[in-house]
Amino acid sequence: MARPSRFSPEVRERAVRMVFEHAPEHASQWAAITSIAEKIGCAAETLRSWVRQAERDGGRRPGLTTDARARVKQLERENVELRRANEILRLASAYFAKAELDRRAK
Repeated sequence: MARPSRFSPEVRERAVRMVFEHAPEHASQWAAITSIAEKIGCAAETLRSWVRQAERDGGRRPGLTTDARARVKQLERENVELRRANEILRLASAYFAKAELDRRAK
């Protein structure tokens, strides 16, 4: 399970918005990210990952959006659960089929 973030969603949104707003004032997007990361007290790489995810969510960068990523994770959990249930049912049916064959033989 993921560790809870030190930063609230509001702080994340504001920091990402600041990067987009102030990027033209800097030589590169990375320069804007490092500058803003120092001001809010987070690592530049953390802010960079927030910016990249916001770009994916906004359609400016290819990749899975936050909603799509959550849906995939949910489907993977369901898949594991269904495989486990199928294995239990397969073993149970084999057990009962063997018991039925043993009963007929006597």
